[in-house]
Amino acid sequence: MNARRATLIRLPLAAAICLAMAAPAMAQDTGQPTPPDTTSSTKQKATTLSVVTVTAQKRTENLQKVPISMDVLATDQLEALHVKSFDDYVKYLPSVTFQQGGGGIATGPGFVSIYMRGVTSGGNTNHSGSQPSVGVYLDDQPVTTIQGPLDIHMYDIARIEVLAGPQGTLYGASAEAGALRIITNKPDPSGYAASYSLGVDTLAHGGIGYTGEGMLNLPINSTAAIRLVGWREHDAGYIDNKAGSRTFPTSGITISNAPGCTASGSSPSSASQCVGHAKDNYNDANITGARAALKVDLDDNWSITPMLMGQQTISHGNFASDPAVGDLAVTHFYPERVNDRWWQGALTVQGKIGNFDLTYAYAHLKRNQEEQTDYSDYGFWYDALYGSGASFYDNNGALVNPSQHISDRDGYTNSSHELRLVSPADDRLRLVAGAFWQKQKHDIMQNYQVDGLADALSVSGWNDTIWLTRQMRYDRDEALFGELSWDFIPDVLTGTIGERYYRTSNQLYGYFGYGAGFSSSQGEAACVSPDPFMGAPCLDFNKKVKESGNLTKFNLTWNISDTKMIYATRSEGFRPGGVNRRGTLLPYHADFLINQELGWKTSWLDNRVSFNGAVFRETWNDFQFPILGANGLTEIKNANSARIEGLESQLNWQASYNLQLTAGWAMYRARLTANYCGFTDASGRPITDCPPGSLNPQDGSVVSGPLAPKGTQLPITPKFKGNLIAHYSFNIGDSDAFVQAALVHVGKRTTDLRLSERALLGDLPAYTTLDLSAGVQKGSWSADVYINNAFDKRSAQYKYTECGVDVCGAHGVVTSYPNGQVYTGYSLPRTIGIRFKQEF
Repeated sequence: MNARRATLIRLPLAAAICLAMAAPAMAQDTGQPTPPDTTSSTKQKATTLSVVTVTAQKRTENLQKVPISMDVLATDQLEALHVKSFDDYVKYLPSVTFQQGGGGIATGPGFVSIYMRGVTSGGNTNHSGSQPSVGVYLDDQPVTTIQGPLDIHMYDIARIEVLAGPQGTLYGASAEAGALRIITNKPDPSGYAASYSLGVDTLAHGGIGYTGEGMLNLPINSTAAIRLVGWREHDAGYIDNKAGSRTFPTSGITISNAPGCTASGSSPSSASQCVGHAKDNYNDANITGARAALKVDLDDNWSITPMLMGQQTISHGNFASDPAVGDLAVTHFYPERVNDRWWQGALTVQGKIGNFDLTYAYAHLKRNQEEQTDYSDYGFWYDALYGSGASFYDNNGALVNPSQHISDRDGYTNSSHELRLVSPADDRLRLVAGAFWQKQKHDIMQNYQVDGLADALSVSGWNDTIWLTRQMRYDRDEALFGELSWDFIPDVLTGTIGERYYRTSNQLYGYFGYGAGFSSSQGEAACVSPDPFMGAPCLDFNKKVKESGNLTKFNLTWNISDTKMIYATRSEGFRPGGVNRRGTLLPYHADFLINQELGWKTSWLDNRVSFNGAVFRETWNDFQFPILGANGLTEIKNANSARIEGLESQLNWQASYNLQLTAGWAMYRARLTANYCGFTDASGRPITDCPPGSLNPQDGSVVSGPLAPKGTQLPITPKFKGNLIAHYSFNIGDSDAFVQAALVHVGKRTTDLRLSERALLGDLPAYTTLDLSAGVQKGSWSADVYINNAFDKRSAQYKYTECGVDVCGAHGVVTSYPNGQVYTGYSLPRTIGIRFKQEF
């Protein structure tokens, strides 16, 4: 063990020891409460932190009593930070990182892969990729799909709970590395309430956006109420699609997106074609949604709460920048648009059986995404490197523009049921037990088009289609779970054991590939049945895998006092295996995460200060690594193993009645513990011994050594991420006012696990941003102004290429792209806004 590693492991232990030793001194410093000064004209106001309640362990508890490393953003924090979407709140979660888009294309809101605690390979994701490693929940219902969770507009939200580390026993397959829970405000029969909010903002280098929101809580009688919520948001664009042209080497055809160009009137084989038009600030988005919930108390013990929620997001353009074109700019040639619409119906029944609490949670989610995407990079780079443009011609044999553009559609259906029993919280022996069932259906269509393509080259029945994916995917998950806690010493020492028995299956079948005239081995040439499949020429593969097993959890919690607790946890999480989109490849196996954690939760100075944290070591075995393989298809293979060691901590200090300081930070050391060779054995298990000169057993090729040697840092996650928030409240006459500053720092990150691809893509530099806000409230109304990213930093979040990194990211091949064509996705430029709110 080297010194640096030893220091990282010992640091939290030393901190916990110092805290325990400092307790008597701090108590001596504070002394006994001072009697009030009756001679003063004013009295000192309370300066304590508020109590935060959470339901992370399937029961309502004080955050400071939950032995889990957690971040919580409550209603007042969400409003003060002007949180509207995932991008707004993720920067204040030190344990969370993310990547945007899938399949090598940045597709805007709703397409994000979430990672926690550095558990990420940084691989490519798409509609037939691995299951997510972080589960996202709306109340008790899962809202995660393969291409990313729902990007729910954050209005009338009670809190966000972020549970770091494997949550396998209570949350199952979708929470291998952690869980993120969005808790909504529920209908309240006790009284009428309503509010609305109006806001407008302007982006540096971009346009003007606006937001309108409203809520109505309407009691029906003393035992029933309905809550209605609605919103409309326009997010201004900030990426410019600049005018430009592109000449294909093989054919000499030039395409242009200059203003005034249209596709009509240009022959596909003409020497110059107008295929689109440039536009400034073209990546805007419009979000419209609503939520309706009804709560009925049947009696003192039983209630039902049905809820219906829906949202539509229509976005345009590309949400990443091409540095070769300019700052916050690209040159794209074909329409880019996403229509992401979803609705979810949910039903929660709560009651008692004896003195046990029973909860039944049902949800049915429907999500449909329709997308148009520019994919011209693919055709250009394969033509520049391999002369592929010679293979694209029209019915007369003349070469055509080989640019591709995609029309695709993804239809998701997700139904889930959970039934659980929870024993009384004050029993010495406590139980949480339940059953879970989930079925996910994914209807996939991707149509890669080349304008003017010969009928003989097109997929049968699909004009101008060089490649078609038409597949159905089913993911099923069944489980029995439970956690049993016993107070060895009441209110002092508690032990918990948890278990989850699971059974999963993944099935993928359908058509993928070229037409018979373009390929003699893929697509139509590989049909296994003569009958058409859902409009596609045939069925060319049908595979299914099943897995079962169990996960365990052990926890020991020591309540040193009413305000100080330490705990030790060993927990497990997993992610199911599945079938590769390229059906000729072997299925990939489940991967597992084993967590060993020591944490503490403490309050000091009569609850004016809270200091929580955890140190952990996680072992990630046979992790799934998706890459963009041949023909731009995602291939998923089990890699090897990795180890993540880290420290997470949060500090809250109510310095005075006026000033509150909040800090959160995380430090990670995430490394491979074995070589990544890039291939597996005949059973699909990763091979880790591949010295230079050895043979790849899958294709017989000679390898030059591992693609990522043992000790390589895992990508995407920085070694350090932290934030500091200072909130100062004061009075202006009879009005309440505040000012706030929020500082976020994210360290340097790598972009890919493989060293060669990492060198082509480049790293993601460290950055620091500052958000400022101020507001005033008088009676029922309030107004505030804010400046996010005050210094207009270019904060790089992710990088990607539209085809294989070694092709589209190749250096020194194309004069205009000496460093390849690598896109970078940034956080929003400086945003200045104002918001008005009124409550009734």
